[in-house]
Amino acid sequence: MTEPLSIADRRFMSRAVQLAERGLFTTDPNPRVGCVLVKNGAVVGEGWHQRAGEAHAEINALQIASDQAKGATVYITLEPCCHHGRTPPCSDALIAAGVSRVVVAMEDPNPQVAGQGLAQLQKAGIQTHYGVLQTQSERVNPGFIKRMRTGRPFVRGKMAMSLDGRTAMASGESQWITGEAARRDVHRLRARSAAIITGIGTVLTDDPSLTARLDDDVEQPLRVVLDSHLQMPPTAKMLSLSGRTLVLTVSTDTQKAAALRNAGAKVEVVASINGRPDLSAVLDCLTCLEINEVLVEAGATLSGAFLQAGLFDELVVYMAPLLMGSEARGLLDLPGVEKMSQTTKLKIVDMRAVGSDWKMIVTCR
Repeated sequence: MTEPLSIADRRFMSRAVQLAERGLFTTDPNPRVGCVLVKNGAVVGEGWHQRAGEAHAEINALQIASDQAKGATVYITLEPCCHHGRTPPCSDALIAAGVSRVVVAMEDPNPQVAGQGLAQLQKAGIQTHYGVLQTQSERVNPGFIKRMRTGRPFVRGKMAMSLDGRTAMASGESQWITGEAARRDVHRLRARSAAIITGIGTVLTDDPSLTARLDDDVEQPLRVVLDSHLQMPPTAKMLSLSGRTLVLTVSTDTQKAAALRNAGAKVEVVASINGRPDLSAVLDCLTCLEINEVLVEAGATLSGAFLQAGLFDELVVYMAPLLMGSEARGLLDLPGVEKMSQTTKLKIVDMRAVGSDWKMIVTCR
């Protein structure tokens, strides 16, 4: 921290956050980062990290600014990296370009950086400041931040229900509870997720694709099926689609596993609890794959198990203005709750209309 912040600092950082959001669907396992270079009050270069393995936001912005980068102020949503990964350190590039001041929204939670990038800039005589629009920047990267700080991905549950809290008819019929606008919004949730988890019950009932279908450039998420007894048919729709499918099981039936592998799935055995995959072991497995954000799209039993295990960070619930009746299936299976003292208390942090439906974002932490 070197000097007072101005309204302009916040304005340019706000632009950097907007740029970071352009990488929402494509940067995994890297964070989404935006960068703006300003000289004499005017933007001379801007960029964002577009895809893992490609140039970082700072490099893209420096290339646009060219010689005008010398003496400029740089606004970055995340502390510049100072280590060699797939690309060289951005801190070195900023120093070489001769920038005079660097303002970042937040320190990098990656232990390989964690303040060292800012320290390197300061040692080179560059003024630095951090903490500008930090909350806004953190919202762009909840998964990367959580994985770096805790070793676990950010887990988001998606649910759609009627006004009376039902998710499917007694027969299992559920298409469609919500309208087209809400369903389009779900595809955006899928697109920003590095993995989608569902249960074998959903696969057998709905035969879902679990793909993100948008006009934007999207890195398709890993499809993860929790299948205790390897009941998944090799003819399942998702196995015929592009992208990866991972089946996590507690079964040691080599013949069934071979059939799924021949159909294109990857099959792995994980630790079990009561004959089902241990959900903590499932998340550990995804952490090893550098998964940042996980979307759980599952039935009442699996979603309820995630909630009761305390593994959800956030719920996104779409509520449609229709009534499905008392025989229809409920939102969550939460056995053992008999008293008000046993209820799970959540907090609604956002609620808005999406087409004819309502979207609620609920924090579980």
